[in-house]
Amino acid sequence: MVQLIKDIQPRGIASAYVVAPFDKGKELLEANGYQIISGEENARLRIQEGKDDYVSKNGNWTKEDFLYVPKKGKFFTKNSPIMANPAEATQAHREGREFYLTPEQVEWALSNSVKLKNEDFSISTKEFGSNAITVCAFGNSAQIYGDFLDNLGIKEMPVVMVDNIGDKPFVRKNWLGLLDYRSRLYGNYRFLNFDYWVRGVREDASASEPMQKNLYSQSQISKALNELGFSGLESGLLRKLS
Repeated sequence: MVQLIKDIQPRGIASAYVVAPFDKGKELLEANGYQIISGEENARLRIQEGKDDYVSKNGNWTKEDFLYVPKKGKFFTKNSPIMANPAEATQAHREGREFYLTPEQVEWALSNSVKLKNEDFSISTKEFGSNAITVCAFGNSAQIYGDFLDNLGIKEMPVVMVDNIGDKPFVRKNWLGLLDYRSRLYGNYRFLNFDYWVRGVREDASASEPMQKNLYSQSQISKALNELGFSGLESGLLRKLS
């Protein structure tokens, strides 16, 4: 039986994940009050929980799609046809084919998108706040996430795409890679039918405001107080911060 795992409880962004095909995972998350995580919420969650947390050590699908349109190019879109048609898109992948789009779906997806290069490329983490692609992917938290990655020694983020578009427009879901793989944006996976990580967040955990840069875990605070000889202040300080 597919299991819902509530691995991050309310203290900022509350999240849960399912290891299942995309359509089944989305259905189970929404039945339990979660919505599929956006790229911005994913970035904020990683900053909130830290580099050693499960959400940072594993990738997952996000709301956004990679859009491939013959004669027009490759795009990253926030208007996801897959989110609007999860069962149809997942079934297409079960059958080993693309999830092809109607002209109306293409125009809708293009209306909230940013154009990509023709081949795989990388974006400097120092430029996340000024690059149109990372701003589209991570919103108001783009540069804060870039700084988070940069502080971990990740100097650039690869963007991986389908090589040959073909002659019909289609989309593939964005997969945000784990930190060990430099948080790549994968737009080349046709695996919605596989048991992969589908992550959700509570609806009230919006990502409209950027996070503060200086967030520390309780273990980091405890260690610092002990090293400074203020261990007696630890319990009171942590209660106050909570």
